[in-house]
Amino acid sequence: MTSVPPRRCPHVAARARAPALPSHAHLDGTLPGDFGFDPLGLGADPARLKYYQEAELMNARWAMMAVAGITATEVLGIGGPWYEAGAAEYDLPINALLAVQFPVMGILELRRIRGWLATGKSGVNETFPWDPMGMNGDAMALKEIKNGRLAMIAFVGIVGQAIVYRTGPVAALKDHIVDPFGCNMATVPAPSIQVAGSSGKFA
Repeated sequence: MTSVPPRRCPHVAARARAPALPSHAHLDGTLPGDFGFDPLGLGADPARLKYYQEAELMNARWAMMAVAGITATEVLGIGGPWYEAGAAEYDLPINALLAVQFPVMGILELRRIRGWLATGKSGVNETFPWDPMGMNGDAMALKEIKNGRLAMIAFVGIVGQAIVYRTGPVAALKDHIVDPFGCNMATVPAPSIQVAGSSGKFA
């Protein structure tokens, strides 16, 4: 009886075109988004590798929602700058909001991690895997993790931009399009930047 080789994701052939990447025994192309990049060897332990894969996926999904939400609210003019949302006044005081949010999120997260430990699949509440649109598949898993990694990098950039320049990503993009050589990180050092109103125009 012959053994069945592990199913590989569509990107395995692409890895062959990147000979500069070191080869790792634990990265054999069976995981979505596995391009052989693990310079610290964090995934050498198979149990930890599964956990890191799930943790990366969860952070990627949160980042995709965050970037989409920040961009959409700025484009639509909903509320003020996203980085000032924590200081805004809401219908409920912050202590009441936290009193609801912490237990609700805690219960949902506990159910999620228990379901993942039992099934090895990502899900919501009691449904593992959670796939209401029937889109699960190798190709979609690869697209999700690629977009998620891009969103995580984008979110770090958006946060850094807000800290240094006090402006949102859409306003900064508009200023850069109008004056690409005058409004960019290389030509406008942070200490000399002023924010004119809510436009985010660099001065």
